[in-house]
Amino acid sequence: MVEFAGWELPVQYTGPIPEHMAVREAAGLFDVSHMGELEVRGKQAVDLVDRLTVNAVRDLDDNNAHYTMFLNEQGGIIDDLLVYKVSKYHLILVVNAGTTEKDLNWILQHAADFDCEVANTSPIYAQIAIQGPRAERILQQMTSSLLDRIPSFCHQIVELDSVRCRVSRSGYTGEDGFEIYLDGTYAPGIWNRLLVIGSDQGLLPCGLAARNTLRLESKMALYGNDIDDTTSPLEAGLGWVVKMDKGDFIGRAALEQQKRDGLRRKLVGFEMLDKAPARDGYEVVVDGTVVGRVTSGSPAPYLKKNIGLAYVPPEHASVGTGLGILVRGREVPAVVVKTPFYKRKRVFD
Repeated sequence: MVEFAGWELPVQYTGPIPEHMAVREAAGLFDVSHMGELEVRGKQAVDLVDRLTVNAVRDLDDNNAHYTMFLNEQGGIIDDLLVYKVSKYHLILVVNAGTTEKDLNWILQHAADFDCEVANTSPIYAQIAIQGPRAERILQQMTSSLLDRIPSFCHQIVELDSVRCRVSRSGYTGEDGFEIYLDGTYAPGIWNRLLVIGSDQGLLPCGLAARNTLRLESKMALYGNDIDDTTSPLEAGLGWVVKMDKGDFIGRAALEQQKRDGLRRKLVGFEMLDKAPARDGYEVVVDGTVVGRVTSGSPAPYLKKNIGLAYVPPEHASVGTGLGILVRGREVPAVVVKTPFYKRKRVFD
């Protein structure tokens, strides 16, 4: 157990590698109750969140969700988040634990001109995630609702063992899976029931270590490592989230300027060509000159490779470009590769 943003969180249960492999081959269970939930309600809820985020909230249908970001005026990422649209008058924003207060203050700073109310409802919610090719089969045993009718990035109210929950279909592992939002009072019971139901199907409880290697294999950015308030979505390869045609939003002008001027750096994925793994913070060199730093680096248990992410100048960002990673003073060869490193295959079993 470790302290994280005021929470006690498990690093591992049985071990990072078996937990990682369980998610890739069967299913894993994550307690992610530390995530923050901020709710915006009122006639102009959509208008406010559209002003503050880069994706197009007004294009979301009820009971749909999308990935997005808050930007500062310089185009830096204040946080990345999920927006759940319950209705045009009710949005749930799921933010990172360490930035919950910062995000709340940012929203409140801009909410005065909009007819809506903002509340931090994080203390109400627990959140449990079940991820992996057998996630649906395991969770289905706890409800009469047909989970196969919930598409990716959609959510609905579902009763799990008679407990009312909001169940969404997405995830942070690169696998199919579900997030379960519920009153914290009932969370231990649901958690334990899932472990019992899934025990003969390979389900394992998973900690932070496996969560990190899973998201890295799938090239999902970690706030504070790969993205922060000094990096832009364009630099981070997240331009697909930004809807420039939706109208004005905070940070838009800075992104337009970046497009005109050209990017000075890009986030790339690389594979080590040596047994030495890259680690967060290691320097990246080309021809003896430091050109960047590793933002995330780790062995990839499923891929059986050592991989990482780093910001480098555009001229060194093409797939196949050779890089050097300084590992304890030794330059270890690496190569820029196509990402995501891992892409889920449809599994039938």
